[in-house]
Amino acid sequence: MNEKNNSITRREFVTTTAKTIAATTAVSMLGAENIVGVPNPQKKKRVALVGTGIRGCTMWGRSLLRDVGDSVEMVGLCDINPKRVEAGKKLIGTNAPTFTDLDKMLKEVKPDSVIVTTKDSTHHEVIVRALKFGCDVVTEKPMTIDEKKCQMILDAEKQSGKKITVTFNYRFSRRAQKVKELLMSNAIGPITSVDFSWYLDTRHGADYFRRWHAYKEEGGTLFVHKATHHFDLINWYLEADPVEVRALGELKNYGRNGKFRSRNCRGCSYKNECKFYWDITKDERLKALYVDCESADGYLRDSCVYREDINIYDTMAAHVKYNNGVMLSYSLNAFMPYEGHYMAFNGLNGRLEIRSFERQPWTPPNREEIRLTKNFGSSEIIPIEQAAGGHGGADPKLLNMTFNPDIPDPYKQRAGSRAGAMSILTGIAAVRSIERGNVAVKIADLIKF
Repeated sequence: MNEKNNSITRREFVTTTAKTIAATTAVSMLGAENIVGVPNPQKKKRVALVGTGIRGCTMWGRSLLRDVGDSVEMVGLCDINPKRVEAGKKLIGTNAPTFTDLDKMLKEVKPDSVIVTTKDSTHHEVIVRALKFGCDVVTEKPMTIDEKKCQMILDAEKQSGKKITVTFNYRFSRRAQKVKELLMSNAIGPITSVDFSWYLDTRHGADYFRRWHAYKEEGGTLFVHKATHHFDLINWYLEADPVEVRALGELKNYGRNGKFRSRNCRGCSYKNECKFYWDITKDERLKALYVDCESADGYLRDSCVYREDINIYDTMAAHVKYNNGVMLSYSLNAFMPYEGHYMAFNGLNGRLEIRSFERQPWTPPNREEIRLTKNFGSSEIIPIEQAAGGHGGADPKLLNMTFNPDIPDPYKQRAGSRAGAMSILTGIAAVRSIERGNVAVKIADLIKF
């Protein structure tokens, strides 16, 4: 079940690298993270953005036009909230026309590609509609939130003949690329298992429980919304597919566990005693996009993290079996005192450990560290230099490689619908396992490719 054209042997890698270096010295084989706005000799691609929240307006608005403006032209903005789409237009700094009706925008501006940054539960609606209008699609992760919607997307892509790109920015960081290099070089021999723990701190983790992500029907739980990043990394690193998942998940800190609660933070009578109190009005961008637009749809961006109807997990663990025999032990906790992750690959000839510090109440010697230890041998630290740009330099590189197809991709960092499906299906299977009492759930029983 390996993704078609998504694997590369070491011999193919060496050959591709040699050809790449010979063909161009302007674009580094190690990626184009330092090359912003690589000129595209072809006509600019006409893109339309659907969903003008903060991620859409920043990464897929301002940054898009700044970094790859030579390759793309923003021709339309769409959001169901008429106030937000106008606020988004101002934040992005574009003259593109605005719409609240998707079909109307598609008919009038006729984009080549549609960028989807709406609420996760509506991704499938926008993707399928854009494909039927003959547009390619670039979608934020997760591609969608359940197996039925996933099947709809895959079927629509096949019928349309157009292309879906899923934007897994974690693949594009220098850390991820170095890990991929080491695994491709067989640094620790055949891999037998993976240990992977992700820590969301009380700032970032809590924010998921303030937003629509706090509801399973909107974001599929953090097993889908957040962990799709993590599962995709493992799928990509291993060049393998998950086949079976067993999981546990509980809500231990947020939601009904609170001693007090309110509708939202603004005006809350408990703000002096609640450690999760947050004043959204101090962020001008969030105030403009959400607070000033509430009257149009009633959405509260600063909802109380102790709302009793929150129905996702904040403490999760899963075991995943892959089609190459590798076993993954995964956990995610959403109220830790620090932010970051720990990952380790266990091989027949050694162990590769990755520790990433993103935010913590101490100063680590290195923000990111990779340790390679050989069986019966030495151990070494492989340093990783930080790159400029969002997500450790991953965002600008993702933009360049998404809209400049001539940039070499020796690590297969670009991802299509199948990669998008395999990542979310791991999380969906985990949720189904929990719902069914911790039983093993097979990926093949969820969907047909």
